[in-house]
Amino acid sequence: MARNRAIGFRNKLLYWLPNDLKRFKQLTTGHTIIMGRRTFESLPKGALPNRRNVVLSRNIADAAHASDPRFPGCDCYASLRQALASCQPEEEVFVIGGASIYEQVMPVATRLCLTEIDDIPAEADAFFPPYDEGWSIEKREEHKKTNAIALTTRSSIMSEIPNRQLAVDDGIECHDGLAARQPERL
Repeated sequence: MARNRAIGFRNKLLYWLPNDLKRFKQLTTGHTIIMGRRTFESLPKGALPNRRNVVLSRNIADAAHASDPRFPGCDCYASLRQALASCQPEEEVFVIGGASIYEQVMPVATRLCLTEIDDIPAEADAFFPPYDEGWSIEKREEHKKTNAIALTTRSSIMSEIPNRQLAVDDGIECHDGLAARQPERL
């Protein structure tokens, strides 16, 4: 995520950071990942291996769980509420995008696993929602990266502050992820 919270442009990642992709794989392997339809479509090889892949799409015919040929290897749900309800209560679930899904899950997220990039891209059309208040840093790593441009990346895991006020909204790029527990808060 860039300094301006940009996470994507035209359904593509803004930055190619191989070490961050390895970190993402390490965090999410063996867990459930929830993503929107466009995020799924951006994955070059489809469903990510060694994870339960869940895709949210408003176009799922049945409001309950469905398998959809457009999303091979994935469980599909019409809403975040339904997807979270399909998970075990103590299961660690990672929401991996896109922007509107991140926004929906923020009220119930208990951890943010972010990669912050000290840069502002020339173009972006997807942004991570504001998150400054109500979170404390649990772990942080800083890395210098040199590609075509020099980038400083900071990987953080943030936890919600106890007694944080949660606003419930019924209405979360592959580098960024939210771990959501307690689907009953929806």
